[in-house]
Amino acid sequence: MDSFSRSFLGAALENQLLSVLAALSFVLLIVVTIGVIYLTVVEWRDRRKRGNEIATMPKLATKAKGKSKGKKKKEKAQGK
Repeated sequence: MDSFSRSFLGAALENQLLSVLAALSFVLLIVVTIGVIYLTVVEWRDRRKRGNEIATMPKLATKAKGKSKGKKKKEKAQGK
C-alpha cells in the first residue's frame, strides 16, 4: 500500500467514526429530552393531584396550621 491508500483509508475510517458519533449524540439528545419531558409531566400531574386533595379538604389544612402555631407559641412562652 502506498501512502495515498493509507491516508484515504484513514480518512474514510475517521469520517465513518465521526458519522457514528454524530448519530449517537443525536440519539442521546432525544433520549434525554424525552426523559426531561416525562419527569416534568409526572411532577405537574402530582402537583395538580395534591392541589385537588388540599382544595377538597380545606378545613383539615386550616386546623393543622392552627395547632402548629399554637404549639409554637406555647414553646416560645415556656422558653424552649
